[in-house]
Amino acid sequence: MGYDTTVTRIASSLTTWHVGLIVIVTAAAYTPALRGGFIWDDDDHVTENQTLRTADGLRRIWFEIGAVAQYYPLVHTTFWVEYQLWGESPLGYHAVNIALHALNAVLVWLVLRRLRLPGAWLAALIFALHPVQVESVAWITERKNVLSGAFYLLALLAYLRFSPLDVELRPTWRWRSYTLTFVLFLGGLLSKTVTASLPAAILLLIWWKRGRIRPRNVVPLIPLFVVGIGLGLLTVWMEKYDLSGTGRGASGAMWDLTFVERGLTAGRAVWFYAAKLIWPARQAFIYPRWEIDASIWWQYLYPLMAGGLLVALAWWRDKIGRGPLVALLFFGGTLMPALGFLNVYFMQFSFVADHFQYLACLGPIALLAALLTVCVARASGLPMRRRRTRAPPRRPARLPPRH
Repeated sequence: MGYDTTVTRIASSLTTWHVGLIVIVTAAAYTPALRGGFIWDDDDHVTENQTLRTADGLRRIWFEIGAVAQYYPLVHTTFWVEYQLWGESPLGYHAVNIALHALNAVLVWLVLRRLRLPGAWLAALIFALHPVQVESVAWITERKNVLSGAFYLLALLAYLRFSPLDVELRPTWRWRSYTLTFVLFLGGLLSKTVTASLPAAILLLIWWKRGRIRPRNVVPLIPLFVVGIGLGLLTVWMEKYDLSGTGRGASGAMWDLTFVERGLTAGRAVWFYAAKLIWPARQAFIYPRWEIDASIWWQYLYPLMAGGLLVALAWWRDKIGRGPLVALLFFGGTLMPALGFLNVYFMQFSFVADHFQYLACLGPIALLAALLTVCVARASGLPMRRRRTRAPPRRPARLPPRH
């Protein structure tokens, strides 16, 4: 047995061990959810959703805008299939949510490992087990989060194969991977349009790795931006005007906020989500709704502090690196649709909810895991192991002809 074969087998065993542990720990942590039943909104999505009853209902899910509360046909297709299998028994729906979340945790590890981020496995484990994720996993309605999250992360992995970020020279683009990226990204949008932020996140990663963004980095992302904006606007339209007739339109005095008030809401919401990541105490399904008043001076401190932190990280990026700034820009950018700038029906009850940061929390979690890993390695005197990047193959030198 050669040395390369031995190394390959060891690496494969370690990979299997990492994946297996993530899946087992995640499944064990969320086992109590299997005993849960249907709760708020699960009636519209499952128990009273008439489109799940017949084959024609499946057609309506895809081709009739307003047949269901939101145009997320892949989500409702999974519900349609499951309804044929186990009807209104909640156990199966909960099991699928848990399985998808475990898959997402594994995908987080694969993405961060591909990006050569220290502490990738730790970040995946935190993502899997953090208490703010419970709402997305244990709530059947939030199939939207766990399903769209899988498509989002798979699309990102495919794009990193299409255009590796750690190659400084012009990469050899693999167009099959690009096609796969587009299909997976579309799958994410058809599950939840918060995934529309993916192309912007890719640009952030390019800037993090290379320090600049060139036009050739933007061009392949234009189709993703176009389809993401298009389906995102459809979601905004449906959210506002309640095309499904459920009486859940996000319009009226409750959402009649000025731009300044929306900015105050966004600033406070960002710090709320960050605080829950750091110290997830006193969690609630519905948090108290804040009173936003533009005449109260201290409410301006939230957006000012958030902006000040970003400016400081940008100023210090030559000393501390671009990573912290990229992590927080990813956090805020992915949260953007849920920060109050857009009308969301749920916000008549509260401006914040744990499930809104399912994907966004990846930024701070990855940053924390990397910092912990680096600090522990330095304190223990261990060298940081870096994955070697393959250099692009060189053409062999042309030899002079023999005479």
